[in-house]
Amino acid sequence: MLDREQLIEIVVSVSSIVVMLGAMIYIGTEYGTDTGVLQPDGAELLVWTIVGFIFLLTAVGIALAFVLNDPEDGLEDEDADTQSAA
Repeated sequence: MLDREQLIEIVVSVSSIVVMLGAMIYIGTEYGTDTGVLQPDGAELLVWTIVGFIFLLTAVGIALAFVLNDPEDGLEDEDADTQSAA
């Protein structure tokens, strides 16, 4: 069985991919021609969609790292542990 953290990561990742694919499909239908060639404006939007997807996944990764950080993993600052023990 999958852990809670793994399920959260899977759902967020798949959702991000669905959003990107939806944006790409929208751009293809709006800026594509009957011959299947993408117009220059659509190509530029497609590039910005890919760049936005990279930033989106970066933000999602950082957010998941903070949300799913377990204090028992030893990832926190060890100075904070010694100060709280004193």
